[in-house]
Amino acid sequence: MDYQHTQNKVYLINYHLIWCPKRRKKVLTGDIKTRLEQIINEVAEQKEIRILALEVMPDHIHIFVSSHPNILIHNLIKAFKRRSSNLLRKEFPELLKLPSLWTHSYFVSTAGNVSSETIQKYIEAQNKQ
Repeated sequence: MDYQHTQNKVYLINYHLIWCPKRRKKVLTGDIKTRLEQIINEVAEQKEIRILALEVMPDHIHIFVSSHPNILIHNLIKAFKRRSSNLLRKEFPELLKLPSLWTHSYFVSTAGNVSSETIQKYIEAQNKQ
């Protein structure tokens, strides 16, 4: 994973995201899965983030994205959920049986080029130089 560069920033911000359909229903299959992947890619392109990995399981989604510092992660997740729920429920009426497509909860974890342990040791070593 390479560091990203802009005129005044150098960064590497990667997130592992997971969320589930309401009641963990196994509805993310077939055409719904295919369309969901398209929608997620469209949102990522619009927000100018890179999808490093995407796996849609029948009852949850894993996404590994590379973001930039101006993106708040909860806004990104909200954008993925809002757009996909709106479009999928219009295109696939069977999803209207659920009170909402997605749960309110999600999982997010950061990841980078080095481990937290390596960073901690690097910072601790700064005073000893």
